[in-house]
Amino acid sequence: MNRFDETAIAAGATDNGKPGISRILLLTQLIAYSATTDPLEKNVMRAQANAISEELIPVIDLSPLRSGEHPRSVAAALHAASQSLGFIYVEGHGIRPETIAAARAAACRFFESSDEEKAEVLVSPQHRGWLGPGAARMQDDGPVDLKESFIWGYQDAAGHTDCDHPLRGPNQWPAFVPELQAAAMAYYTQAHALAKLLMQGFALGLDLPYDFFLRSCERPISRASFVYYPPQAQTAPPGQFGVGAHTDFGVLTVLCQDDVGGLQVRDVTGNWLIAPPVEGTLVVNVGDLLSRWTDGAYKSTPHRVINSSGRRRLSLVLAFDPDPQTPVDARDVYGAAYQPREEAISCGDYLLQRFARAFPYRDAPGSPAA
Repeated sequence: MNRFDETAIAAGATDNGKPGISRILLLTQLIAYSATTDPLEKNVMRAQANAISEELIPVIDLSPLRSGEHPRSVAAALHAASQSLGFIYVEGHGIRPETIAAARAAACRFFESSDEEKAEVLVSPQHRGWLGPGAARMQDDGPVDLKESFIWGYQDAAGHTDCDHPLRGPNQWPAFVPELQAAAMAYYTQAHALAKLLMQGFALGLDLPYDFFLRSCERPISRASFVYYPPQAQTAPPGQFGVGAHTDFGVLTVLCQDDVGGLQVRDVTGNWLIAPPVEGTLVVNVGDLLSRWTDGAYKSTPHRVINSSGRRRLSLVLAFDPDPQTPVDARDVYGAAYQPREEAISCGDYLLQRFARAFPYRDAPGSPAA
């Protein structure tokens, strides 16, 4: 069995408790060994990754923000984390375990179905439905991603959705998995409530009114997805990922991992850090639009997924975004006299630009989205 370099473990940390070069080297080694199939080595790798990654990606309990008892302390922690890597583990998130379990069960049944069945809900021009393997390229200069997804968005109690924007339209529900609609919408509702709570915390952390980011959320274009990653072959071509290195397009992402792992986050030195599953938590990360809204103060950090576990990986994802016409302008955060690095843009326009680059189907001949 390969062994880790013990000298890289022994050196500890530098001033102020920040990780020293020894820990960066150790993380690099952990990632290099992540392709191993040896169970013992996997356990060692994960234990070390948990111990070190949590120093860089903090765990924040949202309960005091939810209860209103100590919202400022949580807001300060969210604010600090967002100015660092922009990735956070959150506990006290409010999504019920039975909701997660039902969503996972329905998603597994969907992805286990044949491609012919899944094609009955093939992704629509409004980005709703099944996105098959190779239908996304999140890394601009990379190969297509190995993942496949099932995507849906907001609908009212009667099942209606608006169709007044290219990224807002009717959801597509598979008749061959009848329980999926209820399970998916229950997860969406609770994850969206969590995202709104987080946005209140970010607003307080920026010394803004708590509802600053929620004033344009009456008809949000938030999207949720079940994302399936097949086991990645050891002989995969160089640069082939479950999902390639990218930053998330929107305001905020909420990720529910399974126990397989595979998420990696790039730090400021260019090293890839393992972000392993931490029991009882979800992963939250800043997206491009929130970074732009804060003029870069909050970091939208590149990340990727490599599923070398030999097992399938399933993630539940919520991409939180407000109404499409919402202006994203740093002057609204810092004052009219502030000179931001980037001009204001509407949420919807920015997302459409990024979607056009990431999803080849939108440029396919005859596609209504083209």
